Amino acid sequence: MRALRYAIEEAAQSLWRGRQASLLSTLTIALALFVLGGFLVVTANLDRLGSEWSRAAELSVYLKDEATPAERRAIEGTLASSGVVATSEYVSKSDALARFKQTFSDLSNALDTLGGNPLPASIEARLRPGPGTSDAVDALAARLQQLPGVADVRFDRQWLARLMSAIGLIRGVGLVLGAVLTIAAALTVANVVRLALYARRDELEIMQLVGAPQAYIRGPFVMEGVLQGGAGALVALAALGVAFLALHGTYLVPLASAMNISSVAFLPLGICMLLVVGGMAVGCLGGLVAAWNR
Repeated sequence: MRALRYAIEEAAQSLWRGRQASLLSTLTIALALFVLGGFLVVTANLDRLGSEWSRAAELSVYLKDEATPAERRAIEGTLASSGVVATSEYVSKSDALARFKQTFSDLSNALDTLGGNPLPASIEARLRPGPGTSDAVDALAARLQQLPGVADVRFDRQWLARLMSAIGLIRGVGLVLGAVLTIAAALTVANVVRLALYARRDELEIMQLVGAPQAYIRGPFVMEGVLQGGAGALVALAALGVAFLALHGTYLVPLASAMNISSVAFLPLGICMLLVVGGMAVGCLGGLVAAWNR
């Protein structure tokens, strides 16, 4: 404990003496973690979007105009016995027209000029979420396509697949960019700590000659990197929080409503703590590199 207290006190004094260089390395770590945290906010909300859309995925079976009640019952029976359909609802031609006019009110007048109702009746089936659902739904869609009275079958799988691919791409770009900036931050910390080592080289040589433990010689410089990393992480989280609050009411709430998700959320507490620990680890790495290669 005495060595740890000594390391913290010496590191704080060293940071204050070289505050300009220390500020630079702290801001470099803050920038790296701000970028990484921003990508984490985006991908976390995109994951929620994909999860909510997957739970709300629907299979739409469009019926021919001449489909009979018996054919409709056969289609509904196939859906009910498939094991992947949670609920289903029959939408008549008149209901489909009412929905269209309500959703696309600007086009309702143009639809009236057609002189009839061009929209087909359909059966909308809400799917059960779970592994292997996509393959089972593909098989179900193929069976439904062969039934009499079926005009077309549509499944939301392609949109979901594209969304998940986009999430993976964004996550990969964020990790690569965050890794590059993290390495740059660690090197900046190492250079700042190396300057502090050079300024105290005579004192350190005397400590080595008198047999001082390595914890007292190198410990303050490693702790200096840890403090810079922790401070940089806190700055990054504060900046992320301010940016999130600034954008929340004007942009994020309308975006959540447009994309049919409950809300756009900030990073959970556990991820925030991991970012702080990660910043301290980056600073510690920079301090270790400088202290063990002086």
